[in-house]
Amino acid sequence: MAEGGAVFGPALASRLVGYFSAGERAEPALPGLTPREREILALIAGHLTNPQIAARLGLSQKTVRNHVSAVFTKLQVADRAQAIMRAREAGL
Repeated sequence: MAEGGAVFGPALASRLVGYFSAGERAEPALPGLTPREREILALIAGHLTNPQIAARLGLSQKTVRNHVSAVFTKLQVADRAQAIMRAREAGL
């Protein structure tokens, strides 16, 4: 084109859009959780205890307990095992 643009067929245009949008971050897993709650959930899924999570993140155990409780409430689960199952289903 005279203006410096390019014309692509539908197949190539689709591949280019796919290539350039692949680097974009999709909506996070479990969007109802805050980033910190997702981080806590990932550590729960890694089988860390509350004291281990607190030490790793530099938080008090009470703060970790509060986050774990919020995660359980938001995921509507009763325990760590159910939370881990939900995390794995969501791809964490």
